[in-house]
Amino acid sequence: MKTFEDLGFYCVEHLPPAALDETLRVLDEAQVQDIAVTLDVHGNGALGDAVAAIERAGRSRSVSVLFMDAHESALVRRFSETRRRHPRADEGSLHDAIVAERTDLVPLRELATMTIDTTTMTHGALKERLKTAFSPDDRSTLAVTLLPFGFKYGLPLDLDLLFDVRFLRNPNYNDQLRPFTGDDPAVGAFIEVDPACEPFVEKLIDVLDFLIPNYIAEGKAQLTIGIGCTGGRHRSVYIARRLQKHLASNQSISVAYDARDVGRNA
Repeated sequence: MKTFEDLGFYCVEHLPPAALDETLRVLDEAQVQDIAVTLDVHGNGALGDAVAAIERAGRSRSVSVLFMDAHESALVRRFSETRRRHPRADEGSLHDAIVAERTDLVPLRELATMTIDTTTMTHGALKERLKTAFSPDDRSTLAVTLLPFGFKYGLPLDLDLLFDVRFLRNPNYNDQLRPFTGDDPAVGAFIEVDPACEPFVEKLIDVLDFLIPNYIAEGKAQLTIGIGCTGGRHRSVYIARRLQKHLASNQSISVAYDARDVGRNA
């Protein structure tokens, strides 16, 4: 919410869903344009009230629903580190509470226009993702996020498109290249020797050049493209950078880059 404040939004936190209609009415009368609201859905019937209120709001104004998710292990660690009590802790173990809440939140997730997997994200990376998607200067464009990652560390939860590049020549088996990443020119040169590299990049660019205008026409606001290799340090980073360079010239989109696993040990 601090990021939304920095972007110029009027922020309302922990609002009971039943109060959303009246809150928006009052803010409309005050001619407040950009509003960010967090809803408290832990009361009896609050989840259903939230879904109904969001759907009503969407009939008269432009509404985006942001849903942030994370793997269970990350959620358990966060609750342990902050020593905060889970709202449903009385129903059993922390694992049971997280599973139950995740199940209950399915109707809200289905309304989401943007989902972010925060499992390995720093606060800075999350802030950049939000700024890319919701900055007043970029809000009329499609926010594209390129997310290179390693399959060995699990799939990101927020992908719209996924491309597997594990078929390309692997620099990890080269002792001299292993410590570097796909941003290093020597690693790029090593991957480019693979005869499948250039045809794949050309076809991938062709696919995205076809899809992106259609996503924009459909009204999509956020597109997260996952590029996966084994460890998320070499091939996926190299291909994502190639795509980033190509997409940067498209004035209809804003492009963010988030290498999820590049900081892990080689």
